[in-house]
Amino acid sequence: MERYQPNGTPLSEADKAELAQLKQLLERAIADGVLTADEMAQIKHQMSADGKVTYEELELYRHFVEERIHKGVLVREIR
Repeated sequence: MERYQPNGTPLSEADKAELAQLKQLLERAIADGVLTADEMAQIKHQMSADGKVTYEELELYRHFVEERIHKGVLVREIR
């Protein structure tokens, strides 16, 4: 994933590995077209596990979840 941020620092290998794990989690969570509350909790935990939520993590979430919800191909479970 490419990013443009003025004054931004390059992603470390650890950051890249975390993004890959988040991407896999997102892909599994949305595969059936329904994002459950438990899956959302797992996603939030994964995103904040290192004590920060990065721009890249938010972009992955936006791409995999929010865009699909807006297109009507993904439903988010409400408890």
